[in-house]
Amino acid sequence: MSDLKTTVVICQAQGRNPVKRQLEDDIFSTLMNDPNIDVSLLPHLYDMSHAHSGMQFLKAVPGRVVILGWLYERAIRWTLDRAGIRGHEGETLIKSELEVPDDHEETHEPRGIGITEVPDRMIYCIDLRVSDDSEEYCEEVRRIAAEPRRVTDITTTGVDGQAESFDLMSFINGQPNADQLERYLNPERQLEARRAFDSGDISVDKKEALPEDTRRRWYPVIDYTRCTNCMECIDFCLFGVYGVDALDRILVEEQDNCKKGCPACSRVCPENAIIFPHHKTPAIAGADGEVGGIKIDLSKLFGGDDGLSAIDMAVKERDRELILDGREAVGTSVGLRERERDEYDDLMDELDALEF
Repeated sequence: MSDLKTTVVICQAQGRNPVKRQLEDDIFSTLMNDPNIDVSLLPHLYDMSHAHSGMQFLKAVPGRVVILGWLYERAIRWTLDRAGIRGHEGETLIKSELEVPDDHEETHEPRGIGITEVPDRMIYCIDLRVSDDSEEYCEEVRRIAAEPRRVTDITTTGVDGQAESFDLMSFINGQPNADQLERYLNPERQLEARRAFDSGDISVDKKEALPEDTRRRWYPVIDYTRCTNCMECIDFCLFGVYGVDALDRILVEEQDNCKKGCPACSRVCPENAIIFPHHKTPAIAGADGEVGGIKIDLSKLFGGDDGLSAIDMAVKERDRELILDGREAVGTSVGLRERERDEYDDLMDELDALEF
């Protein structure tokens, strides 16, 4: 692997859906033969723990990197950030319908607190659900690989806020085990092993070339371009998921304390900064929130299918999890703050009054 090449990482879909597997396979086999690209297969990004060798491999990747995964672009970016894998956001031309910006809309500076110690390298995130045409993804990757390079730095910031520097070769030679990382550095062997596995013609030696296994996970990730550090999430969540770092900035501290399937904290976040990448509601799963070309307050869309408001739905979800945990429901008595009406409330009132 060279920092003069563009590294492409395909994060596989959960399960073994043959259509998704074929798309991954087609992209992988095409890019594998490009002399300007290093390509690797990893498990689903959201399911890898911080200690997973695939995540450690991502930390060690030098220079620009393109991540293709089965999540919204925004969800990919902030799941990476959650694991301490950071860089400047690269602009991609492949976007879902919910992430296409309105050309006539004014752009505004992000309101969030931002992230610290961003290395001088580019990270491009692409949602594999946008198209079923493998060549469309390959063309976009080639376009990115052909862009002028900027100064690169493989220093990243770990989840504990401490700077971590990786020398790729020493990393491969034992941090973690070289045999574990070899599976991500030999694309031909990876592709051969996966095809053998999918066909049922697998042996132990081929299995060793496959990415390490994972389990399905559920936890929030924070978009720091939106997060204003208001701490409403830590007030509302009663399961110890959130904490603060040495700079008193909110973070997801104990992600495995999160209750599977519960997105309540995202519903009460006033800046829509909390993402649950696998939730069925696009706004919660990380879509940027273009609805008919109009950016609106996505928290208004976070309510339940039965007409409950976002706050009422969040309270209901939290109470349900408290009861399942053997605790008493608290309703609206804990962790909620009064909010003033703003222009988004007026806009939503106007939209509600329209007849479609």
